Amino acid sequence: MIALAAAAIIQSMTVTNTDPRAWPAQDRPLAVELAGVSKNFGRVQAVRNADLRLRSGEIVAILGPNGAGKTSTIDMILGLSQPASGRVSVLGMQPRQAISRGLVSAVMQTGGLLKDLTVRETVEYTASLFAQSQPVGEALSGAGITEIADRRVGKCSGGEQQRLRFALALLSDPELLVLDEPTTGMDVEGRRSFWSAIRKDAEQGRTVLFATHYLEEADAYADRIVLLRQGRIVADGTAAEIKAMAAGRTVRATLAGASEALLADIPGADSVEIRGETVLVHARDSDAVARYLLTQTVAKDLEITARGIEDAFLALTGDTGSGTATTGSGTATTGAF
Repeated sequence: MIALAAAAIIQSMTVTNTDPRAWPAQDRPLAVELAGVSKNFGRVQAVRNADLRLRSGEIVAILGPNGAGKTSTIDMILGLSQPASGRVSVLGMQPRQAISRGLVSAVMQTGGLLKDLTVRETVEYTASLFAQSQPVGEALSGAGITEIADRRVGKCSGGEQQRLRFALALLSDPELLVLDEPTTGMDVEGRRSFWSAIRKDAEQGRTVLFATHYLEEADAYADRIVLLRQGRIVADGTAAEIKAMAAGRTVRATLAGASEALLADIPGADSVEIRGETVLVHARDSDAVARYLLTQTVAKDLEITARGIEDAFLALTGDTGSGTATTGSGTATTGAF
């Protein structure tokens, strides 16, 4: 809570007429710009020559396996650490300048809450630390926690506490909202309600950058997906563009007595998975696979589907694969680094 109060005091500084929110939409600077940014921890390169641009009103997901550089990238955007090289700009200024003017808020996974206070008391206390803030009722409503306003924080579930952090982040009416695993602990309905609120914010011009391990959330709610691997941005595009990089389709069929020996010679197959009597064949030539299964085996209930976001994630951030792929937002490079 001390850290939260300190952040609020910093953000309570007077907003001058350089506040981008007062500018016409066409004149607003990029919400986030990384130009040739690298970050090192001793001999470890956490971020390598990253270029990234976020426009006003975008919802952008940043994905990658553990150690890919997501946290290091977010820390630099929030001004919590400095790059070893390159430039980080938030709303046309240094990150700490944007934060001092109340233009940036972050929702982290843990910390910053006193369990003996009620939800409303927590929001009221935090609001009192700002020179200007949204009404407490609006913040509670925006986070969807009005009904639990009188509940003590210690009695709230993990998902409810995360929504409380979201309410606190809304108090300064930020231009950029950074979310780290925002729906951890939420149930399905809670996630749907949360993302509905985020979408409404984005439609009003707020930019949202979020890191998540829930690939389906990035697929469903992000305007763009940025994939990191070993500190490098390996893909940047819409969900459809990212999924298109995982070339090929999946053929699913029911096959009694399936075995690796039986399926070893399937033409056009990249890989084969056997799950009991269910066979999953990942292939570039799905027609050849389907023809083989239907004519050379007793397979039935066959279906062919395009590969999804998980396939693309594994293909682009895994240890194998090489080459380049171009999306609507730029060029993605895969391979060993």
